[in-house]
Amino acid sequence: MAGHSQFKNIMHRKGRQDAVRSKMFSKLAREITVAAKSGTPDPSMNPRLRLAIQNAKAVSMPKDNIQRAINKASMGDAENYEAVRYEGYGPGGVALIVEALTDNRNRSASNVRAAFTKAGGALGETGSVSFMWNRVGEIYYP
Repeated sequence: MAGHSQFKNIMHRKGRQDAVRSKMFSKLAREITVAAKSGTPDPSMNPRLRLAIQNAKAVSMPKDNIQRAINKASMGDAENYEAVRYEGYGPGGVALIVEALTDNRNRSASNVRAAFTKAGGALGETGSVSFMWNRVGEIYYP
């Protein structure tokens, strides 16, 4: 750590924890904004928004941040995030579907392709993997 000073140790540990929380909050705010844009900004009428708010509350995201993300979407001054889906095969021929939320399709495609090739897999065409399954649920890995 940072020597023997208790307060220096707290400072360094808190800095790392705050960075993790900030990253998580911005990801959740982006999801709330996209959900509010895709439907109505009313959680009782928009199930995707209701789920996004529920996930944000589960990690103790402040109500002010949640409301700011909803207002950002309803005012129209938010960036245009879109949901994209990439399909491919991982090591050993394991079929993978990657769903992402992005403001730049080309950058995301490049990053996903790099991750696939680094792991020994290959990015496929749309529909090359999805024909094998019916969408029933979701496994979320932060």
